[in-house]
Amino acid sequence: MTEVEADVVRVVSAIPALLDGHPVGAADYSPESLRVIEAVLEEAGPYWSELPEGELNALVQQFGCYVLEVAHHQFGGEYRWHAEMGQPVLVLGEPTRHIAIATWAKVRRRLKDPADSITFFYEGVAERMATAPPGYRALLA
Repeated sequence: MTEVEADVVRVVSAIPALLDGHPVGAADYSPESLRVIEAVLEEAGPYWSELPEGELNALVQQFGCYVLEVAHHQFGGEYRWHAEMGQPVLVLGEPTRHIAIATWAKVRRRLKDPADSITFFYEGVAERMATAPPGYRALLA
């Protein structure tokens, strides 16, 4: 396990217990569990601007890493640190394709705008994994 992967796993480790009993379902790292994350972000949305910056960053990082772990459970891949973005990315499809996923900005946008759907984003990732031709390269963020 790389250092980046260990950090992602550590950051998300509390989410299943934290969201245990949520009415939408369980946070079990399945693609369906993103509905739970979507619901939690919907609940937090009206209050994001009131959060201290450190708490907001922690929330964004925790739920962003959860989305990465869902993809990692479904597709495998390798975690890397994206220095320009200052966050972990999950690289999928190598060596024939290179589909990198970055999620922190996506979660932050979702907090601000309910139309910026995490589940829709993830469906796009899954579609790219299913249909991208050899040589395809993309950063999905």
